[in-house]
Amino acid sequence: MENKNRGRPELLGADATLLQPIVATRSSFFHLALVLLGFTSFAFFAWLHQLRWGLGTTGLNVPVYWGSYITNFVFFIGISHAGTLISAILRLCHAEWRRSITRAAEVITVLVLFFGVGSIIVDLGRPDRMLNVLKHPNFRSPLLWDVCSVSTYLLASSIYLYLPLIPDIALLRDYAGKYTGFYRLLALGWQGTPRQWRVLNRAISVMAVLVIPIAISVHTVVSWVFGMTVQPMWHSTIFGPYFVVGAIFSGIASLIIAMALIRRIYFLQDYLKEIHFRHLGTLLLVFALLWFYFTFAEHLTTYYGHDPAHLAVFYSKLAGRYAPLFWGMVLTCLVIPVGILARRRTRPIRSAVVASVSVLVGMWLERFTIVIPTLAAPRVPWARVSYSPTWVELGITLGFSATFIFLYMVFTKFFPIVSIWEVQEGREAALTEVAERVKSYLPGPDVAGGAEVADGSVPELSRREGVG
Repeated sequence: MENKNRGRPELLGADATLLQPIVATRSSFFHLALVLLGFTSFAFFAWLHQLRWGLGTTGLNVPVYWGSYITNFVFFIGISHAGTLISAILRLCHAEWRRSITRAAEVITVLVLFFGVGSIIVDLGRPDRMLNVLKHPNFRSPLLWDVCSVSTYLLASSIYLYLPLIPDIALLRDYAGKYTGFYRLLALGWQGTPRQWRVLNRAISVMAVLVIPIAISVHTVVSWVFGMTVQPMWHSTIFGPYFVVGAIFSGIASLIIAMALIRRIYFLQDYLKEIHFRHLGTLLLVFALLWFYFTFAEHLTTYYGHDPAHLAVFYSKLAGRYAPLFWGMVLTCLVIPVGILARRRTRPIRSAVVASVSVLVGMWLERFTIVIPTLAAPRVPWARVSYSPTWVELGITLGFSATFIFLYMVFTKFFPIVSIWEVQEGREAALTEVAERVKSYLPGPDVAGGAEVADGSVPELSRREGVG
């Protein structure tokens, strides 16, 4: 909708609550920030220790040359799908309940990508080796494909996050009273004119279309790093869609947890409502079942193939040394979330959060059981080896997670985590737009003039469409 007054300070009203995290900071914020920075410092110390003494300080060995670092890489890249796929798809589908959650999702995407790339850098041992991909590119290598796809994804996701931020940045420029020069620079001269709104809405729509295939290609290429090899249980055509489904699965879970924390810490119960958690919980349930389908199909085809090299890995997961991790993955990715979310009587927020925490644990275990068992049982004869992460790997992993949370907190102190202009736009025009959209595809002759809007049918149509 075009509205030259939308987003002006005097029209904030009750929405001024969304600016409270920016204009006022409680002491608990600094206390938590110090704790998180403590973990970050420990991770930096662990990395310096690894740089000095080499990868021998980790649990990596021959032939297990990938470990928790590559597990973290796949895990973090998967979580990044929270913003682009969820936000973009909901925006293109005109799901009105998305308005309060899109920015929380998009921030996750941009920030977590840095830690996916960071996992690769620490895995190399020597950071300067990263330049070899650019200095000596091998265009037949999936590793180069991965670098190109992740770089493109980071650029597209950053643009997709920044564009909807512009009207709110202009609002902070005029209203927040601090960091005015910083906000003026980022606002790009935004004045909320009808022409600016047309250009902005068109640009957001274009980026919403573009980021979806880019996001899908990223995790597909990540899966090809494994699938293009001839390693047991990696050389599979199902890995592409399997990794994409797993990425969206973990992305939804991370978004639910972030929303619950934001809702509680910043008192945004009026913006992040139970219906948001109910809808996302339903999506989480659907992807839990999709994840089970792909997992079952992968292991079923491996068993029926009866390739000795594949069966060695297969049995090490189901009944061997990795069985506790494998069945723990099944428990946390399928049994717990489906058991919780399939019950309609459970409280939507609490049940969604518990299920999401379980899913994140399970998806990390899934990545671990993909990487390690195959490398520990190579095709060529090799002595039996085992792998377990050392304090260096655990410290860096914990530090990455803590640093991500810290950066997310910092973002909420400079920018509204709920899009103010989208909320206001939805409040002003969504009911009429939803009514007209539903009326356009209802069977029967067209009814002229939108007369139904005045007779009270709009709220009912809006509830059916999912306005939150």
